[in-house]
Amino acid sequence: MATASFSKNKSSQRSRVLQIPGTKPSLFNHQLLVSSGVPSFDNLLGGGIAVGSLVLIEEDTFGHYGQLLLKYFLSEAVMTGQSILLAGTEGHPQSVLKELPKPIVDDVTPVQSNMMQTDEMKIAWRYQHLNKYQSNPTAVKFGHYYDLSQYMDEDLVSSADVTLITSQQLSQQHLHEEPPGIEPTNLEMSACLQCLLLNIQQHIQDGQFGTQDQPEKHNVLRIAIPSLGSPLWGNLKTSESDGLLSIVDTDLLRFLLALRAILRSSFAVCMVTVPSLIMEDANFIHKIERLCDTVVHLESFAGSSRSENPLYKEYHGLFHVKQLPKLNAIKCQMPDTTDWAFKLRRKKFVIEKLHLPPDLSETVSRSESRPGIIGCGTTGHRHLDF
Repeated sequence: MATASFSKNKSSQRSRVLQIPGTKPSLFNHQLLVSSGVPSFDNLLGGGIAVGSLVLIEEDTFGHYGQLLLKYFLSEAVMTGQSILLAGTEGHPQSVLKELPKPIVDDVTPVQSNMMQTDEMKIAWRYQHLNKYQSNPTAVKFGHYYDLSQYMDEDLVSSADVTLITSQQLSQQHLHEEPPGIEPTNLEMSACLQCLLLNIQQHIQDGQFGTQDQPEKHNVLRIAIPSLGSPLWGNLKTSESDGLLSIVDTDLLRFLLALRAILRSSFAVCMVTVPSLIMEDANFIHKIERLCDTVVHLESFAGSSRSENPLYKEYHGLFHVKQLPKLNAIKCQMPDTTDWAFKLRRKKFVIEKLHLPPDLSETVSRSESRPGIIGCGTTGHRHLDF
């Protein structure tokens, strides 16, 4: 009588999660995440920034805090060994790399290591020789802490894979000389933005960051574009109707649309900062937000009347979350509250829930006897009979 033999079906096995240093899968939609460099920002986003998404930072009045988030984003790439593509027109991008915050490395002291070696399992002695389970096989932890009072070592920055794109390089390139293997986009846009888009597409192809590529070791590309839409990128096209000036520069919209399409098919994540203060057209800003995945707005108290308000004395500005990504899910993962504020301490940047102190001013007075509430010693009303 023949006996039935059973064999494990390999097709039914669950596919292993792709292990890339500095990444982790999301607990909500199984999307691959990278850290923004600010742990409080990662918690607000549901664990981190999704790979293949576009993050938009609407800068504050002076653009100081928006550039600070961009530096955190780049510092995390250096610490995890991920590649960097930095493009900018305000000065030289090399100056941004020189001002990256210094990481705080949590090393184990010799005293703690000796204590760990001498401490044995006295109760469960039978489990001493079993293999230890490693929760993070990449040996690179997710997220780091940084010290803003010091800059990162130059040797550490120089060891990173960094590609810089300056405004001079974009102006010297010719659109007709497209790189081989790169399909031109059908979207019409300015020469500067078109050259930047071709450079990003070429870098993803050469570095094998595409989802269809099969390199020996996968890695993540971090793209940083500071102050996109500023006058240094080209004057915004405006039109005047009924005495109101509105922005009709569709080149920036086409660029963001094409950039997000490129990110969707690659192991790359992009952070773009936009000076929304100079864009007074609310409809145009809303169109930009719809073309991005994650949108946050920084409202600084510097130069405003709120800086003198005692209710906000513990904070430096408000942190508005306008949009969260909807990837591999019907709806986005919303935080428990929408009221957030940020403060810049001496060594770190923190995003916290907005907690206002109670109103204990002299104008708020409590009456000793409230209408409808009668105490035991009250003689004027006889609503209660004891």
